[in-house]
Amino acid sequence: MRKKILVKGPVLSRSGYGEQSRFALRALRSREDLFEIYIVNIPWGKTGMVAEATEEQTWIKDCLLKTALYTQQEGQFEMSLQITIPNEFQKIAPVNIGYTAGIETTKVSPEWIGKSNEMVDKIITISEHSKAGLQNTKYDIKDQHGNEHKDWGLQVPVEAVNYPVREASPEPLNIDFTTDKNFLAVSQWAPRKNMENTIKWFIETFKDDETVGLVLKTNTAGDSIADRELTTKRLQTLLTACGEKKCKVYLLHGEITSGQLTWLYRHPTMKALINIGHGEGFGLPLFEAAYNGLPLVTTTWSGQMDFICKPNKSGKRVPRVARVDYDVKPVQKEAVWPGVIQEDSMWAYAKESSYKRALKNILEKEVHHKKEAQVLQKHILANFTEEQINKQFVELLISQEEVELAAQIDEMFKDLSL
Repeated sequence: MRKKILVKGPVLSRSGYGEQSRFALRALRSREDLFEIYIVNIPWGKTGMVAEATEEQTWIKDCLLKTALYTQQEGQFEMSLQITIPNEFQKIAPVNIGYTAGIETTKVSPEWIGKSNEMVDKIITISEHSKAGLQNTKYDIKDQHGNEHKDWGLQVPVEAVNYPVREASPEPLNIDFTTDKNFLAVSQWAPRKNMENTIKWFIETFKDDETVGLVLKTNTAGDSIADRELTTKRLQTLLTACGEKKCKVYLLHGEITSGQLTWLYRHPTMKALINIGHGEGFGLPLFEAAYNGLPLVTTTWSGQMDFICKPNKSGKRVPRVARVDYDVKPVQKEAVWPGVIQEDSMWAYAKESSYKRALKNILEKEVHHKKEAQVLQKHILANFTEEQINKQFVELLISQEEVELAAQIDEMFKDLSL
């Protein structure tokens, strides 16, 4: 008997949580013998909507309509999978699973802990870093009766499942690079991403080299014309403040397909992907670049640690990237977000000198870094397949006994058909 599962998340959003939602749906679809899938779409900030006309998008929209009709008839669900931040979790089925990216800092808010303990039976997150933030956060609190509780924290189990590899055929973009040594940054222009220093320090490193370029795939909040104008203005203001330069900066704004991103990752002039953000829940562009064989320039902290390391012969996990040193310090005041990013939480700050040294090293030791990237690529392609990751995800939603029972029923029907 298939379980009726309600998936509630930003399934149509072009955002990190949108990608997370669609991964969850793919994992569930891999075992439609176990799940009868229903979907409720929720908005996600000011992010745009996925515009690609694919089989998956058609299926999602069909499921949205099916769900609307089912709920109008007061249909019930056996479990829910809620893909959002924990302070939005709800008790909407007999069994409720929260699926969150967690937080990029060192601790989560008390609102997240309280809501999780009250509303869900289990939490799934996307990296060991996010899992640690949820599990390790403790507070000393007083309850409504004035009783003190020390080391109050999460009381429901937390598990981590990474993303799988999803290779796409390259689709050329209509862009002509006039430089033959290019670096790529794929990040939203927000406080966590550290874009100002990413750009400023890059220009200072290569200001006298006309052969070097920085390709920025970025936006401020969405993909609108107004956002493009705002982002362009921000970039122009920063470039003016940097003064005279010979290196080139390219701006890509708006929706591009996964195939077009693959084309960027594999472009013959592309030397590395840059990410010196303060923290990542997982770091999907880093992951995509890595499994496409592009060297990485990044810190060895937060979510990306789940995939940028490959065990050596002695079993020690070694990062296969151009490392950028960092300090872990309190988040900036402008990054504090009540109920989400705590004022007393911390994240990583890339060191300027180390970042500049890593950029130069990519060009000076290009063969070495390409070999390291190929080693990492091979490791990821072998250990992060859709089959493996989907299986891990499904096994956190349903017991092994239920999986085995479904297999037995399937065999029975096969025998009957014979």
